[in-house]
Amino acid sequence: MMFMKQCLPKPVPGELLKKSAVLKPLFAKSNADKNWFLYSTAKLSTSVAVNSSLQPVLMNFSAYEEKKDPGGNARVLLIMHGMMGSKSNWNSLSKVLNAKTSFKVIAVDARNHGDSPHSPEHTYEHLVEDIRHLMGNLGIKKASFIGHSMGGRAMMKAALKYPELVEKLVVVDISPIGTSPQLMTMGKYFNAMKSIRLQPNIPLSVARKNADQQLSSTISDKPLRDFLIMNLIEAEKGKYTWKINLDALANNFMTKIATFPKINSTFEGPTLFIGGTKSDYLNPEEEPEIRKIFPAAQFAYVQDAGHLVHVEKPAEFLSLTIQFLLQSH
Repeated sequence: MMFMKQCLPKPVPGELLKKSAVLKPLFAKSNADKNWFLYSTAKLSTSVAVNSSLQPVLMNFSAYEEKKDPGGNARVLLIMHGMMGSKSNWNSLSKVLNAKTSFKVIAVDARNHGDSPHSPEHTYEHLVEDIRHLMGNLGIKKASFIGHSMGGRAMMKAALKYPELVEKLVVVDISPIGTSPQLMTMGKYFNAMKSIRLQPNIPLSVARKNADQQLSSTISDKPLRDFLIMNLIEAEKGKYTWKINLDALANNFMTKIATFPKINSTFEGPTLFIGGTKSDYLNPEEEPEIRKIFPAAQFAYVQDAGHLVHVEKPAEFLSLTIQFLLQSH
């Protein structure tokens, strides 16, 4: 498939051998996606036993499987995005991961994001139950996990609570120990997004341009503004809204998401932490403490990458991740 070739990474031999190395389509939108087997949550049952104290939601997802496995024995890779992201952010990467590993790749929209249900509750405990709930509905007994930022912490928490569900774990630019000072600015972003005022009956491209201009007075980082504005959608003809549940995210962020929950267990399985050298979300100084929780942890840092490692340096990210997933442990 020609559309995949531009995403294929160049190998980075031996990088993963070092303990610290520097280094959309649930709804097919074009004929280029016609060879992929796609699935919808609308076909799933809801007869899965769940933690009665935490009400899960059934997350929307995209499944990438170039050749459908008739026996249903394909290894599975679950991916969860970060705060204010969506499964569509992982579209191209998911296709490459499936093609290069033969894993069935499932990228989810976390609750209050993308096409998944909204809820006033947004904690790592809820995100973990959502993951378990989806795996139960899909009949997945075990999978490898990838999570970025908020998604990375949700996947870590899931591995610690339900280690029997996790084959391998990849955590992208986030730590279970420290908290980046940048996370403390999220309230500013939420308030800026809530303050956006747009004229009705204008094209989406114009609405997003106007939103960008208004956000620029608070958020100077243009790539970050572009990322946030991807959440602006046309709710009904001529009227615009945020696809994410801004109120729930803002209400829960500082107390439930900004810091990792208390830990009283370990995950012994293969684990890879991938950070960016320009990011402070994952610090090499924290590696000894992280290994107390994840004893098998390996660490790799992608040169000149910031917090969005997989977006800024996709070839390097894919090379590290594919090598790790295919490695015998």
